[in-house]
This record gives sequence, structure tokens and C-alpha cells, in this order.
Amino acid sequence: MPSKMIVHRTAAMRKALAAATGLWLAACIPDPAAAQAGAASSIQETLDIGDEPGRVSTEEAVISEGPYARQAVFFRSNEPPGTLVIHTAERFVYLVQGNNRALRYGIGVGREGVQWSGLVKVSRKAEWPDWRPPPEMIARQPYLPRFMAGGPGNPMGARALYLGSTVFRIHGTNQPETIGHAISSGCFRLANGDIIDLYTRVPVGTKVVVRHGASL
Repeated sequence: MPSKMIVHRTAAMRKALAAATGLWLAACIPDPAAAQAGAASSIQETLDIGDEPGRVSTEEAVISEGPYARQAVFFRSNEPPGTLVIHTAERFVYLVQGNNRALRYGIGVGREGVQWSGLVKVSRKAEWPDWRPPPEMIARQPYLPRFMAGGPGNPMGARALYLGSTVFRIHGTNQPETIGHAISSGCFRLANGDIIDLYTRVPVGTKVVVRHGASL
């Protein structure tokens, strides 16, 4: 099982309007049909957990201790400062700082079968993004809403960074306990307090490198 992490609760979140509307969003929240991986390592673990639209977290969640806490780390890379490097196997996203340093955040990643790698750019940013489950997800989970406005109860969380022309995003979550697990349908999720911090540091146009392997 993954190393124990402590989720620290801070001040109450305020609902905000989504920065933009009109773009349908693919599902980046857990699929209840996903099976648990048999390996003991947290790198292989997949959570079998249902969606929780409407779960209201009235406090911002920040992972303050343990391996998934936001921290400055040694990180050797040829990528220029400002680049985001995502390692799905490690469950981390690195914001390259230069001089072999990076700011590291713990993430939840896509479950087995929907993980991906590639090179994209941040094409758009949104605060409290709306959620529109696509038809294929509605078919699997007919109880889901067809539309949910952005806010504390939204599975998309507090912020979203849209990745190129894909349907994938780096976004927040109303389930911070899922950080460090393979849980989504291909997106990368951070605790709300962490995605808010990352959002302020990453402009549109930022290069994003998505890798499967744990080593550079």
C-alpha cells in the first residue's frame, strides 16, 4: 500500500465561475469498473472507487506530509526551466526549475489501459472548470449528471490545465485521498491546494512531457 500521507485542511473554499464554457470534457474521474492491481507496490496500485459528483469539500486540501507532499527536489533534466514533466509510474509531476532542481507534486494518474505518454503544451487554463461527462461515460454510469457547474462539489476540482488538443487535463479533485493511485480515465489530478499553486506558476503555452518510465 502507498506510504501514509497526511491531508491538511485549511480555510473554506469559495465557489467561482468557470473561466470558460462550451468545451465538452472527457471523463477524468474514477471508473467503478476499474479492478485493483494485485501488486503490493503503490506504483502498481489501482483504486476501485466510485465517482462522487456532488461530494462537497468545503476546505482546500493540501498534502502536507509524506512522499506526495509538494516539495523542492533534485531533478536532473535537459528540459528548460518552466517545463512540466509527468512520470505516471512515479505518480509525480515535476515543474523544472533549472540547476538540477524541480518542484514536485504528487498526482493521481490514469488506471491501467488508459495511461499515455507524449509531448503537448498547456493550451488553456480554467478556474473551477465545468464538467460534462461524455456519452461513453454516461453509458457506464447513467446516474451521473449530464452537466455540473464548477465548484467545490465538482470532480474536476479547483483548477484545470488543458493539454494541447487532447481531452486530457491536469486538474484538481474532490477526492484528495486518491493522490498516488491509478484512478482516472487518463487525466492527472492533484489535491486542490496543489493544483491552485501549480496553476499560478504555469502559463498557457508551457511544454508538458508525459512519460511512463520512472527514470529519465
